[in-house]
Amino acid sequence: MKKMPNVFYRKNRILLKELVKTDFKLRYQGSALGYMWAVLKPMMMFAILYLVFVNFLRIGGDIPHFAVYLLAGIVFWNFFVESTSQGMQAIVTRGDLLRKVNFPKYILVVSATVSALINFSINLGVVIVFALINGVIPMWSWLMVPILIIELYALSLGLAFLLGAINVRFRDISSIWDVVTQGMFYATPIIYPVAMVADTSVVIAKVLLLNPVAQIIQDVRYCLITHETVTVWNFVGDSIAVFKFIPIALTAIVLILASAYFRKKSKRFAEEI
Repeated sequence: MKKMPNVFYRKNRILLKELVKTDFKLRYQGSALGYMWAVLKPMMMFAILYLVFVNFLRIGGDIPHFAVYLLAGIVFWNFFVESTSQGMQAIVTRGDLLRKVNFPKYILVVSATVSALINFSINLGVVIVFALINGVIPMWSWLMVPILIIELYALSLGLAFLLGAINVRFRDISSIWDVVTQGMFYATPIIYPVAMVADTSVVIAKVLLLNPVAQIIQDVRYCLITHETVTVWNFVGDSIAVFKFIPIALTAIVLILASAYFRKKSKRFAEEI
């Protein structure tokens, strides 16, 4: 009897591994460039934004290594959008598997987000190479980046659980989330520096940094590129120091509550799909 849980978890690990491999292969199946799109897509987006916002609008000229600064923001943002969007669709797209095999439903969402994480790892390697070419000097603070990646993954996984559970019954959530992420992209300091917002309103700049995604992206830029980056830790005053922990608290709350909601709703997924 003691071996049963080990066998159960081993089967789940094997299933998760196979689903991740399948998801990653299917993503580029039939594509002429195949896995190269994992690198080309963010680089093409970066090239367009850099051309428009740096060369034409003259944004970011006062930030050291702004090209790397911008690329890092795009790569981390793309991972957030990709993991939440694919995690949201994971239950619906695997409906046939749900009806045939009995297994923990969370594995489907986790496999989709892990597949996005693999894609992100490739892009992050490009960022690091680009940073070194651009003259960024490696620092001890680079060791903090994996912790920030874990925070972003936790937030993305939590939202994927929530959206995935809702999407089973209300398919409109996919279109709504597309609109929300478009709005969030411009409300998050990815293509513009926080200092530019602060010149207009310090309050708005502080509110932007309370967004977990903004907090993570700014912290990554601080650790990876330049310590001149504005973050929630050095921008929000010590008199309201508790506010600095709001993004981390929100991430934990989203993951815990979304996981509980997903677990509750997962019992009826096979019937509702």
